[in-house]
Amino acid sequence: MASVTSATVAIPSFTGLKSTVSKPSAIVRLPTTASRNLTVKSSLKDFGVTAVAAAASIALAGNAMAIDVLLGSGDGALAFVPNEFTIAKGEKIVFKNNAGFPHNVVFDEDEIPSGVDASKISMDEQDLLNAAGETYEVALTEPGTYSFYCAPHQGAGMVGKVTVN
Repeated sequence: MASVTSATVAIPSFTGLKSTVSKPSAIVRLPTTASRNLTVKSSLKDFGVTAVAAAASIALAGNAMAIDVLLGSGDGALAFVPNEFTIAKGEKIVFKNNAGFPHNVVFDEDEIPSGVDASKISMDEQDLLNAAGETYEVALTEPGTYSFYCAPHQGAGMVGKVTVN
């Protein structure tokens, strides 16, 4: 009979979880074609710690580096949704056409951090997103507050603000 016992699992410190070696608490017997039984001993606690660590890693990776902003609200209002938000330096913003189009995204050159070129992060005022689902993506790398607007609907109040940490 072969036997496998659990080993210590190293968990990254960001999870706040601790791993210890404990006595086996479950035995699983699997029949094999060679009429031998393979016994696997595993601590359910170790399995749980590993599962939680894996789930936390996946969640952190999935949330990293992207935020979606709708252009036009679900009820048809001329608005960015959300219209104010905070992101990490380098995080990608995906502006997605939703309703009330055409839209665009223009960063106000007077309301962005010093040294940032608004033309490099904005759509050209003549360029428009004309259909539902069309997107414009930008990553902001300088910390500070950035104001932006939709050129065709700025007068109707379609403006927004992002803070980059």
